Amino acid sequence: MRDFSWKVFAMTGDVESYLLYAEASSSLGQESDTAREVIEDEEAES
Repeated sequence: MRDFSWKVFAMTGDVESYLLYAEASSSLGQESDTAREVIEDEEAES
C-alpha cells in the first residue's frame, strides 16, 4: 500500500495519496528518503 500510494502521489501530486503514504510510513516507523528529498525540493522551489 505504501509503495502504491507513493507512486500515485508522484504521478498525480494528489495530496490525499501523500497523506495515505505518510500514514503507511508512520505505521512502519519510517519515511522514505526519496519522499523526503522530493518534499524538500518542492519546498525549495516555492
